[in-house]
Amino acid sequence: MNEIQTIATAINGYFDLMYEADDSRFPDVFHEASLIHGLREGKLTAWSASEFRDVMRNRPSPASLKSPRDQEILSIEHTLPDLASAKVRVRIGQIGFLDHLTYHRVDGKWLVTSKAFHVAQIFPTGS
Repeated sequence: MNEIQTIATAINGYFDLMYEADDSRFPDVFHEASLIHGLREGKLTAWSASEFRDVMRNRPSPASLKSPRDQEILSIEHTLPDLASAKVRVRIGQIGFLDHLTYHRVDGKWLVTSKAFHVAQIFPTGS
């Protein structure tokens, strides 16, 4: 498997975590020092990894709500041996996000170290 495929596998782990919100898999996707940030309703929201993990723990998972699963890798750039970035589209409940993910290979494992999100679409209830 080449590095792009390995990074794509890590991104698929991210998609699974976003849909299933299985807390036990959080450390397999996000580094404990990662930062998550983006604009919500015109204001910058910024969370540490532990704060974002709490957000995920305290909301129903899209899987439990039987929300549609909609995700796509738009681009992957393997810039340095231990650094990569990806642009992905992912739906969480009624919100469609465009996420820019920075990955670092830490102890041989690709982990998200930064997530910049953008609310790209709000889906009508029931869709």
